[in-house]
Amino acid sequence: MTASGRQPSPCVRKCCLDGELCMGCGRVMSEILEWGRASDARQREIIEAAARRRAARQGG
Repeated sequence: MTASGRQPSPCVRKCCLDGELCMGCGRVMSEILEWGRASDARQREIIEAAARRRAARQGG
């Protein structure tokens, strides 16, 4: 979490979309657009979903 108590953005500055999926952070476009206004709980959900997508893409 940041000093403000918010989750840091999962953006890794390697933005490359494959359809709706960012190959860098693992978020889909709707999650990227939602991030700034999402609640802390929703941001955690987005981070967890993105981590699952990255793991699946890497064969894990």
